[in-house]
Amino acid sequence: MELSYWEYKTWLSNIDFTIVGSGIVGLTTAIHLKKRFPKAKVLILERGMLPQGASTKNAGFACFGSASELLSDLKTHTEDEVLQLVKQRCEGIQKLRELVGDKALNFEQNGGHELFLEKEGKLFQECEESLPYLNKLLLPVFKEGAFELNTNTYNFEGIIPSYITQKFEGQIDTGSMMTALLHIANKEGILILNSVNVEDFFENEDNVSIKTSQFEFCTQKLLITTNGFAFQFLNENVKPARAQVLITKPISDLKLKGTFHFDEGYYYFRDIDNRILFGGGRNLDFDAEETTTFGRTKLVQEQLEQFLKTVILPDSVFEIEQRWSGIMGVGNKKKPIIKQLSNNVFCGVRLGGMGIAIGSLVGKELADLL
Repeated sequence: MELSYWEYKTWLSNIDFTIVGSGIVGLTTAIHLKKRFPKAKVLILERGMLPQGASTKNAGFACFGSASELLSDLKTHTEDEVLQLVKQRCEGIQKLRELVGDKALNFEQNGGHELFLEKEGKLFQECEESLPYLNKLLLPVFKEGAFELNTNTYNFEGIIPSYITQKFEGQIDTGSMMTALLHIANKEGILILNSVNVEDFFENEDNVSIKTSQFEFCTQKLLITTNGFAFQFLNENVKPARAQVLITKPISDLKLKGTFHFDEGYYYFRDIDNRILFGGGRNLDFDAEETTTFGRTKLVQEQLEQFLKTVILPDSVFEIEQRWSGIMGVGNKKKPIIKQLSNNVFCGVRLGGMGIAIGSLVGKELADLL
């Protein structure tokens, strides 16, 4: 790609901070850097026409973790680690709401509900018996009991009659969120170049040389926020995890409200614009879904449709309107990686499928490292 003098001077010279990835973490990092260093020149490089990864492809859950997820986490994390994870998610959502505003987010706090299939009686019993323990554990975060039992008022079939509600969980409009973040970034004078794929970078004594698919340039500091794609640049414990999603056409007289999980959070659905958005199923074949390739598989899509027909909408006629996928970043720990990697290179990655909840917090903490 041939660049003119004007193009290079305007966009690619005297760069103080270059951020790779224009998702939630990348944009909030840039915004907080601008607040800390108002005169700094901040550039974001994005491989896609729109933000890739998961920021505009997720389900829009403002969630903290279901009962079964937290009990599962307690098998590999200490009580304090789990408490801190939930605290991070709570603080992250609050920071996102403060930065963007509830109106721009289309934020609704209708609760998050965990269903249990009929075959999961033992798991349900374990979770039900653990509710007092979980509520006590999370009391420092929510100041009151977060979990409660509710009856199956939405006529789901094939589930245990009661489900467990996290009453503080909410939902947002992902597109509205990203539009608002982009508006704030533009207002702050942050430069964003789309359809630019970073291929490599080389650290010099006092700056970093970046090689893209179109051009090369230098920046004082490089910040990597590509999450599911981070393994291409970093030697850290983070790997991609594809999530497949579908959405129905509008359904007349749809009563369902809120966000819903089952199978330890591997399946999730919600209402949006009189439709059901439903995603998950990567636990059907973890190896196949550990990929940076966007796409869908017959195995997962058929299972999603089967659950729609037999569990979620057993008495409704519906049609699937769209299907898509997103790429998350996961690892053997759920704590995000926010660190300085060398003199001039930093990263904020491994959001573990909790980008909505902790993305803005990770962005702020990453900016604070500089």
